[in-house]
This record gives sequence, structure tokens and C-alpha cells, in this order.
Amino acid sequence: MHTPQRMDPHHRPHGRPAAPRNPYEELGALADAPPVEPFGEGSARRRTGRERERTPRVDRRGGRRRRRRFAGLPIAAKAVVGLVVLTSFVALADRWAVLYAEGKAADTLKSQLDLAAAPEVEIGGFPFLTQVADKKLDSVRVTVPDVAADRVSLAKVSATAHDIRLNADGLTSVRGADIPRLDGDVLLSFADLNRELGASQVTFSGDGSDRVKARGTLPVAGHDLRLYAEATIRRQAERGIATDIGGMRLDIGDLATYRPGARASDGLHLTPKGSADLARETRKAKALLSVPAIVRRLGVPAETVREGLSDDGKLTELTGSPRFARQAQSLNLIDLAEDNPEVLSDLGLDADLLDALSRLTRPVLADRLSLAFQLPEPEHGDIRLRDVRVGQDGIRVRLTGSGLAVGSS
Repeated sequence: MHTPQRMDPHHRPHGRPAAPRNPYEELGALADAPPVEPFGEGSARRRTGRERERTPRVDRRGGRRRRRRFAGLPIAAKAVVGLVVLTSFVALADRWAVLYAEGKAADTLKSQLDLAAAPEVEIGGFPFLTQVADKKLDSVRVTVPDVAADRVSLAKVSATAHDIRLNADGLTSVRGADIPRLDGDVLLSFADLNRELGASQVTFSGDGSDRVKARGTLPVAGHDLRLYAEATIRRQAERGIATDIGGMRLDIGDLATYRPGARASDGLHLTPKGSADLARETRKAKALLSVPAIVRRLGVPAETVREGLSDDGKLTELTGSPRFARQAQSLNLIDLAEDNPEVLSDLGLDADLLDALSRLTRPVLADRLSLAFQLPEPEHGDIRLRDVRVGQDGIRVRLTGSGLAVGSS
């Protein structure tokens, strides 16, 4: 008896086309197949328990577990976290209140002191709101730029008030303050002095702890004269700075030097180079020796002068002597200009320049170079200057104050 054979689904009888494969049958075969080992083909090695423990697992309940873990924190830890958050908010509010108060104080000072710009105000101490509640501030630092003080501007005035007592009903209703103690410093900048006093032609610089040098040019009657001067800085009374101007000198090229004053060495005198040029130039020497008043001041015998005027050799011998050079430098040309303007013109000196120099007295020139200033007197309390010192950038003065009041105290 013929036993029927199972037909292979993939068997293709001769002459018939192959039936298309069913993909679902292949997927079913894969599902029935044993799992593939991860250690390679044909390996029968099984993972141990320790290896299975190292295999990562996907825990779909991780979020819920973490929430349960936070919920399981001790009450003390939760309190600490809450306290930290609350403290941060309180500190932020306190800093906001400080900024608000600093702005209001700056506006008030600008208005009361009639300042061009609002000053910088920095309130010290923490917490600020507690200080306001007690109506007392530990410290307040105020920095005011460009304060007008007589002929000059103070580059910066910085002051710190201590133990301020407030007249207020709250942060937004501060009516005034009492300042029992204050200290600070004032800077008078050389850059400002150069701009305000020197008109970009005279520069000031430090020369020791109490002296200032002035160097530059000064226009006089259409001539730019080289200026040299020194100022000694000292405190004047309790709120002022005074300057004693000395060593003032104006050079007219290499010909002559003018020193304002009433001493014998003051006035307009020939420089050593000017007197040497006089000895070499016969025309200038004869012009000078032809005036009897000048000859008498030089102290030269009349016979010697007559020989010099008639003999150039004798003239050279006379003017070339060291004695004549010293005597020529001792002549005050300002005095000679009144009666003998033509002689000074022969020496190369302009009559208008000599007239302008005669009016440029010591007080007038000293006033043009004065660095003095006076602090305004407060309505309440007292401010005093201390420790005047000259630094690299300007004049610095320490100040102290007591019994001061701002606004309605």
C-alpha cells in the first residue's frame, strides 16, 4: 500500500512554479526557537547568578520609588531645606530694600546739596530691614564727584557716616537722619587743576609731600613765556586749603628772566646767556653804555666808558670781563624801560611786553596759580580738614565731621 508522504511546503514539483513564502510562518518558527546564547554560536554556557545581577534592569516604577524616597526624608531635613529657601527669599528682599534706599538717599543728597549728578550711596550692615526697624544704620558711604570749591573742582569727596539715627516711620517715609560721626577724604586732582587753572598750558605735579610744581607757558602781550613756580600746600583754619606760591619765574627766551616782587633780585634781568650775547654784539653794548643812568648803575668809570665807545678793542675788553657780566645781570630792565625804552628795544625787548610785565605783580601771578579751596559750612554740625598731603594724582585731604544732620532730623 502506498503511503502518502508529507509534502514539504518548500518542495516544488517539477514543472510547477514555487508558491510564495508566508512571512508569518517564519515569524512563528522564530518564536518557537530556543533563545540564542550571548557567548557565541553553539555555546551551551549559561549566565551565572552574579552575571544576571550585573545585567541592568528597566524599572518602570523608578519615578514612583524616587518620590517615595523623598517622602521618606526625615522631618528635620525637610525643615532645613525649607529654611534655606526662606532665607534666600528674605536676603533677596533685604538687598532689594537696600538698593531702593540707596537710590532715594542719592536723589535727596543731589537735591539738597545742589549737585550736578547724584552721588554714589552704599549702605553697610546686614540685615538692612532690621536696621530700619530700629531706626539706626551701622554705616553709610557717600561718594560725590566734581564738587565745586571756589576756583577749582574737587575731583572726589568720599565720606562714611557711622551710627546714623533715622527720623522715619518706615522704609518709604524717611524724613531725615542724624550723623554723630563722619570720616572721609577729598581729592583735588592735578588733571582738573591743569584744565581749570592752566588752560592746557600749565601743568601741575607733585614735588614732595607738601609741594606742587607748576610748569608750562603763559601768554603775555602776545608772547608765550616759559613759566616756573612752586606751591606749598597747607591747611587753612578748619575747612580750607591755602597755597603759598613761590619760585615764580617767567623766561623770555634765553634773553631775560622776570621774577615778580619787590626784592632786589626780582624784576626783569638778563640771563647769563643774554649778558654774554651783549658782550659779543658791539651794537647792543654801545646802546647800553650810551645812557649815563645805566652807566652809573653799572658802576663803570666814565673814562673807561668813553674809551670803549671810541675803541672796539677797549669795548670788548670792558664787556668781556666777568665783573661787567655780573653788573649787567643785576640791572632791573623794568626800571630802565620807563626812561629808556629805545635802549631795551635795541636789546630785543618789546615795549608792550615790558609794560605788561610791570603790571603782572606777584599777587596777580600768584592768584592765577592758587590751588586754594574752602569746603562749604554745613547748616548743622561741623566738618574739619585733616592731614593735607600731595600725592602722584593730586592733593588729598582727610576730613572728619560730627553732629551733622540731613533732611528733617
